[in-house]
Amino acid sequence: MQRIRIPLVHNKKYKRHGTGSYLYAMRKYNFNPTFKGPYGFRSQVHHQGKFGGVGGKTSVHQHVLAKTDATGNSGDVPATDIQNDSEYLCQVSIGTPAQNLMLDFDTGSADLWVWSTEIPQSQLRGNTSGHTVFDHSKSSTWKASKGETWQIQYGDGSTASGDVGTDTVKIGGITIKNQAIELAKTISTQFLQGAGDGLLGLAWGSINTVKPRPVQTPVENMISQQDIPQNEELFTAWLGNIKDATSGQSNSFYTFGFVDTKALSSIDQSESSIYYTPIDNSQGFWMFDSASFTVNGKTTNNASGNTAIADTGTTLALISDAAVEAIYNAIPGSKYDNTQQGYLIPSNISEDDLPTVSVAVGGQQFTINKENFLFADAGNGMTYGGIQSRGSNPFDILGDTFLKSIYAVFDQGNTRFGAVQRPNGSATSTSTVSSGNSGA
Repeated sequence: MQRIRIPLVHNKKYKRHGTGSYLYAMRKYNFNPTFKGPYGFRSQVHHQGKFGGVGGKTSVHQHVLAKTDATGNSGDVPATDIQNDSEYLCQVSIGTPAQNLMLDFDTGSADLWVWSTEIPQSQLRGNTSGHTVFDHSKSSTWKASKGETWQIQYGDGSTASGDVGTDTVKIGGITIKNQAIELAKTISTQFLQGAGDGLLGLAWGSINTVKPRPVQTPVENMISQQDIPQNEELFTAWLGNIKDATSGQSNSFYTFGFVDTKALSSIDQSESSIYYTPIDNSQGFWMFDSASFTVNGKTTNNASGNTAIADTGTTLALISDAAVEAIYNAIPGSKYDNTQQGYLIPSNISEDDLPTVSVAVGGQQFTINKENFLFADAGNGMTYGGIQSRGSNPFDILGDTFLKSIYAVFDQGNTRFGAVQRPNGSATSTSTVSSGNSGA
């Protein structure tokens, strides 16, 4: 098998916005904030059919609640307030001849869905600029899947849905045959306003949304079709900061079927340095024990049974309230901002004044590098912190703020998650980001 790094490019439409990223995580995981602020969820009753419910269907949906206005009323959050949280995109080829789409790789979901020509032109309304819309009628290897449908729905009511077929998918040097492709027939405003042509889920297939039964994910098919070595049924992620937002280049990549030893050697590490911990995939996530956190050398135990997931599709690191408060209490000048629903850090703070923070991945602590603490401009000389509260969510969500501090190994064959600590500054280093072949 040819070993190729699959480079990620910077999403040119992506602009960091602290509250927007927090709301995105809220809707993705349907949690309520536990700190004061203007946002939360409320239940709304939706009825379809005849008046009064006779012969109709009634359902209850949760919607993100927007800021309260001067009259005391509140309403749904506008689409522009909850951004598509995709900082990175990756080229994936689908069909014969190949159609190249830019997809968001997301270890927090398990659907491979794409913009398609089945979306009515009246709905697209000229929003296709910069997008590739997959046309299955132009692919000789496309096969429709009879009776299969899919739908994803987030907490703010945004949705995408459609039907399903199979086709050839190429990711880097790997060709996957008969991969299920979910074609969007309807797509809501949030997705229309975002960049990228769809999403490729890297979570476990049990949470795939295809009905009447879930379909295999690309990684599951790589394994079953023996597209990757039997002893390396894994993928890895090296996430970095933006190298050049104008050109779209970033020092970030994925590998499938091998651990990149050149990347490890660039930080004076080897494969033997990878720390592995078992994962619990019963909820479909890359979930592991996270029993404690450390701030400036003081280790505190989390609540009994605390767990965390590794999610490349969330930009922030969302952890327990106790951990968040301990971290920001150690940052001079930091404060909680009710209107932005998050902790802020003085923009001019030096790294020396930031605390050393680590979280447990299984039985080992991994440091969140200080360069990732400051996430997005919050105005008035303050910056929205990259670490925030997980609210009512029952587990920590370790998104890109954390993942940029490690080389992450998602070992599907052995049901385990691996991590190697990266030194501060490695998220902006360009020494490990060549997009060509990379030996193990």
